[in-house]
Amino acid sequence: MKKNLYKIIAALVVSASTLSSCDKNFQEVNTDPINILSTTPDKLLAPALVNTLTYGMIRNRNFNNELMQVTVSISDGDGTVFRYEYRSTFSDYLWNAWYVQLTNFKDIYNLAGKPGMENKSYQGISLVCQSWVYSMLSDTYGDIPYFQSNQGSTGVLEPKFDKQKDIYLDMFKKLEEANTLLSSGVAITPSSDPVFKGNIAKWRKFCNSLYLRLLLRVSGKSEVSAQAIAKIKEIVNTNQANYPIMANNSESATLTWTGLTGTDPYVNPYVNGVRVQDFRSPAIGSFFIEHLRDWADPRIDANAPNGDGGVNRLGIAQGPQGYSGVPSGYAVGAGVVKQAYFYSYDQALGSSTYGAKSLQQSAKTGILMNYAELQFILAEAAVKGWINGSAVNYYNAGIANAINYWVPAFSTSTSSAAFTKYVTDADIDWDNTQSTEGKMEQIHLQKYFALFLVDMQQWFEYRRTGHPVLPKGAGLRNGGVMPARMTYPVYVQSANPTNYQLAVAEQGPDAINTNVWWQKP
Repeated sequence: MKKNLYKIIAALVVSASTLSSCDKNFQEVNTDPINILSTTPDKLLAPALVNTLTYGMIRNRNFNNELMQVTVSISDGDGTVFRYEYRSTFSDYLWNAWYVQLTNFKDIYNLAGKPGMENKSYQGISLVCQSWVYSMLSDTYGDIPYFQSNQGSTGVLEPKFDKQKDIYLDMFKKLEEANTLLSSGVAITPSSDPVFKGNIAKWRKFCNSLYLRLLLRVSGKSEVSAQAIAKIKEIVNTNQANYPIMANNSESATLTWTGLTGTDPYVNPYVNGVRVQDFRSPAIGSFFIEHLRDWADPRIDANAPNGDGGVNRLGIAQGPQGYSGVPSGYAVGAGVVKQAYFYSYDQALGSSTYGAKSLQQSAKTGILMNYAELQFILAEAAVKGWINGSAVNYYNAGIANAINYWVPAFSTSTSSAAFTKYVTDADIDWDNTQSTEGKMEQIHLQKYFALFLVDMQQWFEYRRTGHPVLPKGAGLRNGGVMPARMTYPVYVQSANPTNYQLAVAEQGPDAINTNVWWQKP
């Protein structure tokens, strides 16, 4: 009996030592290389930037562009965005996607403050990116979870919604802190940064240029206008040494797509995210294409400098009537015929395909904020008398740099013969005799083209200003009124019912016509 017991004990000891060895091997073999348990700031930054841009680009294409008459679907079906019809399912995509990326950006800040990983630049970049994402979320939905958001790991599963005013004021604090952190110029890993390749000075300029975008957006609200205008004046007029801003197109905040197909981490999101037949499916809107046509704009001139092998820089195909578009908001049953459209990358060009000549594979579509937008921000501030400098100079610089971004050979010198000829022939040269509203229309018509492909910024600026004036089609729904916001995702009503109801009571009905705070009189 004892002999058998010893045998059992011996067997158990052997088994225990064997299992210990197996457990070690198991852990080594089964370590997940993707869902890592610990990381560093440099490993989080690029994926968060790529993913945030990807979601913004997809919704730019199928929501912003349809509302803002860049594209028009050929459809008499329901849920046509260009007719101001809204499906509740539109709401989930950006809400879900952008909040996930906020967790990554916040983790960058926290990790960069830990012993052994301290890095003020990563923390500053994190705050800039948080402000960028939160502003897009709030400008899309209005009041949103902010101070308690992204805290599920600490048990906050039903975050309260914060007022847009409070969100903006805190974003301003974030950008102030970011500017200070970035002023130290602490180096980061260049390969971790697909936007500025580790150039901290450019991140700081983007920080303060974004600051101006957001200050301008709330400058019409009486509760904060004095504060916003004073800060705009400080940044531009009196303290630019401490608040540097973008100085040229090379300092635009853009992510250059380097991969054209496959699994390259920087492949244009339109390649994998949009089927080729869908990319070329919408017609281009009359408002968008016919302005460019009538201006003889270099961006759609295949023979202009930097023309790309017979394809214009915006990758636009002419329709049966040339560079003509489809009127947005056309009535059901109107029988419109598709005209100009955007080439997909697979279409034939002689014996080859368009490839990167199409915006679907273009390297230049990953835009966070460009220098031309900043110039139009300054032009508006100058018209309103808030800053030094001439509105006409800012306006002209905006036009020149908006074209130069797509056509690099087009001179950014506003005194050049080519620029003078362009604005004169197009009849878009500055008219200082106009009223303030007339000048706003001039600025925002050009800003509209500078904001091409920049997430939802065309829509946000139209809602803020009413410019540029868009034609109203006979088939518009919603009383012909541009939607003022996206509704909250339906699941939020059940997942966070108490705070959802409080948000609706504070902001107004959860409907597309409820103005967000900065839109309200």
